[in-house]
Amino acid sequence: MQNKGFVKVFAIALTLVCLFYLSFTFKTRSIEKNAAQSQDEQAYLDSVMNKKVWLGIYSYKECREMQIGLGLDLKGGMNVILEVSIPDVVKALANNSQDPVFTETMAAAKKRSVSSQDNFVDIFAEEYAKIAGADAKLNVFFATSNLKDKVNAQTTNEQVITVLKEEVTAAVSNSFNVLRTRIDRFGVAQPNIQELAGKQGRIMVELPGIKEPERVRKLLQGSANLEFWETYKYDEIADVINRIDSRLAQKLADEQPAEETQAETAPAAEEKSGEDLAGQLLNDNVTEKSNAEQLAAFQKSNPLLSRLNPYPYGDSWVAGIALAKDTALVNSMLSTPEAKAIMPRDLKLMWGVKAMDGTENIFELYCIKNDNKNGQADVTGDVVVEAKADFDQKGSPCVSMAMNTEGARKWANLTKQNVGRGIAIVLDGYVYSAPRVNGEIPGGRSEITGNFTVEDTQDLANVLKSGKMPAPAKIVQEDIVGPSLGQESIRQGFISFIVAFIMMRSIR
Repeated sequence: MQNKGFVKVFAIALTLVCLFYLSFTFKTRSIEKNAAQSQDEQAYLDSVMNKKVWLGIYSYKECREMQIGLGLDLKGGMNVILEVSIPDVVKALANNSQDPVFTETMAAAKKRSVSSQDNFVDIFAEEYAKIAGADAKLNVFFATSNLKDKVNAQTTNEQVITVLKEEVTAAVSNSFNVLRTRIDRFGVAQPNIQELAGKQGRIMVELPGIKEPERVRKLLQGSANLEFWETYKYDEIADVINRIDSRLAQKLADEQPAEETQAETAPAAEEKSGEDLAGQLLNDNVTEKSNAEQLAAFQKSNPLLSRLNPYPYGDSWVAGIALAKDTALVNSMLSTPEAKAIMPRDLKLMWGVKAMDGTENIFELYCIKNDNKNGQADVTGDVVVEAKADFDQKGSPCVSMAMNTEGARKWANLTKQNVGRGIAIVLDGYVYSAPRVNGEIPGGRSEITGNFTVEDTQDLANVLKSGKMPAPAKIVQEDIVGPSLGQESIRQGFISFIVAFIMMRSIR
């Protein structure tokens, strides 16, 4: 056999390639096994998310991306079908009208839609004509503040129907965007999310490996909550952060035995300032060279500021920066009774949804100002009527945003009071952007600029449009799949691979 040598070389090369890609799966399974044995599984996974855990090159996050994709049948997990209630969307667009005719029409349309494949908006319009008469106008219900720019007293029924269909489609699309963002933040490896064809409002989500179904249910069914918040500058709240840090340090000292506290006093005097440590945070090499004893002493004398480092870039509304693995610990410290006693009632701290530019695992903590008695933002996402990715006069990517009449009035007042400060754009409790206000913005039309890529502006535009989602997605079908069958298939496949490899090696 003249080609026997070539076949053997090719087989060996192919085997090595297969083993290389299989190694990522084995590595992630090993890490996840260690995480399951730790006190806090999620905290452990967060701590290694961006660490180089394989071959000195690949992080845990990269290993997860390169591992063999196991679906629900192999890995187990959740299969969920959610539905954005179209009747609830239509009702919200009518400003939850209590008119008897509207209520009767809605009830009839709901009943008919159960056995009909027709568009709900068309069904609603037909039922309204039956109940109120062919000449009855739909605009009496939908000329609301939310649709004021699209529906008025002169708008025909056909035009109203067109507007309602556009709004329903936008609501479903926005729900999809919100769900995708939430799932990405949840940290599920290789999720599958898609709109079901032919079933408006239905979205299928597959989440392999999920072990906390109740947490997933809560995550998927929450309403999108888009808000625009005022901010504090860091120098206005720096003293608060320092006082919290000192109080937490005192608490730790009080809880330690006297001998241990005395022994640790000396090294603590040699520690570097929080500002120096913030610089070190951005330099991996420096961190690796840090003396372990000094670092431990610093963390005891500065429990908060050793994890939440002062923001190194001058005038800003960022309280500090932290590694992804430390964010849960920072949250825990800020939620202690000692911290809450010092924290002003009008100060809220919220994390940025994405890592800082140029980093993979450093996140910013924003200073949110909440001086309203009701605890709600003055401007919310329901006033946004349009948001799209665009380009400014300089050709740089930006986001164009338009608000309805009510929103325009509130936005003008908010921007007038915050010239030179940031306005935080917050969705589901995370800051997506916090642009600086350069001047009062009348008319409700704004241009949000910054160090954006085209992808960034598209994401931000989706976030702004998500604030218009008038109804949450509700779970209508749910299946929790166990991995037992899949584990057996994986085991058998692995055995087959080993047998084939041995037989190939035995070829002479």
